[in-house]
Amino acid sequence: MPQRLAGVALVVPFINYNWKSLPDYMAKDDYRKPLSQWVILLIRCAPALLHWWFTQKLFPSATVLDKNPAFFCDKDMEVLKSAQGYKLFAQDGLRSRVVFDSLTRDIKVAFGKWDFDPLELSDPYAKSESNVHIWQGCMDKVVPVELQRYVSKRLPWIRYHEVPDGGHLLVYDSAVCEAVLRSLLLGEDLPMYMPDFGN
Repeated sequence: MPQRLAGVALVVPFINYNWKSLPDYMAKDDYRKPLSQWVILLIRCAPALLHWWFTQKLFPSATVLDKNPAFFCDKDMEVLKSAQGYKLFAQDGLRSRVVFDSLTRDIKVAFGKWDFDPLELSDPYAKSESNVHIWQGCMDKVVPVELQRYVSKRLPWIRYHEVPDGGHLLVYDSAVCEAVLRSLLLGEDLPMYMPDFGN
């Protein structure tokens, strides 16, 4: 497969706490874990109840997708106000069963049981030709930057980039999108996105 791909860019990819080689302390310190566990349980056991909760009008919505500052940094909040695509995940968008079902399938895959441990993958490209990138926002409250830093240290063949003021929705920043494409297609890495881990 690598011979068919020029490269791969993963922008703020999810980390599954069930990966065998992910240390327990990384999950234990994550304040979002209890909420994630409840959502996953509801998706598996009672998806209709979860859909009702996201779309009902009797009580204030408790959806994390409804511009909750506990899950979105300031830059993400700006995106949520203006980006058309993210309006799908607001309460009105989730009324569409197609949108809701798509989102729940993504969550099942992201947090379900995997038959392999991504932290044990080997470089799919020839030595020193790896073109696998991870892009992470330092202010991301959905996928903590510490998790991606751990992944980048475990898999040193991945070219890791951090956007200093970026959040989870950094893909909506046109300057970041251009940097992702330039890095992936032309091999141009801007120093401002290359973290220094003191190596």
